[in-house]
Amino acid sequence: MQSRAFERASLKSEAYRVIALLCVLGVLTIWVVIRGVVEQNYLLLIGQAIILAFVISHESVMLHHIKSALRDDVTVVPELWVFNVFIESQLPTLALFVLLLAQWMTPYQVLVAPAIVIYFLFITLSTLRLRPSLTLITGILSALGYLFVTFYVELKFGGSTPAAERFPFVVYVVYAALIFVAGIIAAAVARQVRGYVQAALREAKLQSELQQINHDLDIARSIQQDLLPTSSPQLEHFDIAGWNQPANQTGGDYFDWQLLPDGQLAISVADATGHGIGPALVSSLCRAYARASFLSNGHDRVLERLNSLLANDLADDRFVTFAVIFLNPANSEIKVLSAGHGPILWYRRSINKWENFEAQGIPLGMIDGMPYEDSRLKALKAGDMIVLVTDGFYEWQNPEDEEFGIERLKETIRQARDSSAEEVIRQLYAAVKLFSKGTEQKDDLTAVVLKRKTTITALREEAAENDLLAVTK
Repeated sequence: MQSRAFERASLKSEAYRVIALLCVLGVLTIWVVIRGVVEQNYLLLIGQAIILAFVISHESVMLHHIKSALRDDVTVVPELWVFNVFIESQLPTLALFVLLLAQWMTPYQVLVAPAIVIYFLFITLSTLRLRPSLTLITGILSALGYLFVTFYVELKFGGSTPAAERFPFVVYVVYAALIFVAGIIAAAVARQVRGYVQAALREAKLQSELQQINHDLDIARSIQQDLLPTSSPQLEHFDIAGWNQPANQTGGDYFDWQLLPDGQLAISVADATGHGIGPALVSSLCRAYARASFLSNGHDRVLERLNSLLANDLADDRFVTFAVIFLNPANSEIKVLSAGHGPILWYRRSINKWENFEAQGIPLGMIDGMPYEDSRLKALKAGDMIVLVTDGFYEWQNPEDEEFGIERLKETIRQARDSSAEEVIRQLYAAVKLFSKGTEQKDDLTAVVLKRKTTITALREEAAENDLLAVTK
């Protein structure tokens, strides 16, 4: 069963073949007329002109049907193809009979007249049909037509024609065999051309499908990027920034922040397994569930609810690592919850040290009903930073298969501790890119930085606290 695209291609090829044939027939008609007038052989002229007029009319009708089929996107009836093959293959046979009737040359000269070249012309042009079977039939009918003329001449004129004026009968049989062989060769060529056309059409179809897929992925990427926050929360004592760069058009990471009814800010990061359109859908689902859960119940047992919802929706091989920071801007207290997501780094500026928040349980969506531990409240001091990143950062390898690692991650953040949250992310990405030495980004990158601003008042408060501790000791 051929595709509609191939049918249209074969019809277009057939149209070119008929046009070429009409051009040849037109030139041949002009030559026949000129020769008939010059030689004043009007019987031959009339006979050949009638045959040529019939064939030209037939080919014109064929061209009309082909163009109509292309215009209306329909097929040409098979009977018309068979009739066309028969007419074209027997045109040279009719031409030989006209030569015999006109007696312009001896009967055996007719069998080797230039008119037999027309057999090969029609066989050659038949390859443009892109149908090897029709090409082979053209060769068979042409050979049979020539043999019919040969036997007719042999039976009618063989006894009265001296042997010196004709070739041995086997020579004419060889001519017929050559016409048949030409049909076989042309059929083989038609098969090859057909294969090339089909391959080209398949490639064109694949390219079209690939372009459509890329277009759909671009739309999905645009939608996914639109779901990410477009601006940072404007809090007086906090600097917050987030950034995401998927490895492909779409990715399985996202970050988000959401102001809750009680005045707290929920800052979340998630990483669905893999990267591409599948994980992108999973991460979008997780985002929707998380935002709804935060609004309904704040942070009360939020991990259990999210895990149950995702476990019911996702396949066994799908899961999401998830972390959320609940920030109370009024007193700088934070509560950090993690479902298999890490590291969650806390840089404590006053003592120049790192702390890591441990996960409360396994990633979301793996096992329904899993319990998650609660987390204790912590207080951020001036200059402190909470950094959430996905594994695309610290697992990015250089050409020596060495990963960027957690320690380089910490050191890069430490060196940028006096920069804004946005600048911390920018320096982190620059460091990873420099370390990778041009290797391909194989995983999605997402980073969120929550930084408590270092104000003069805050520094004075911390200095007073330190002095009080010193006096007490």
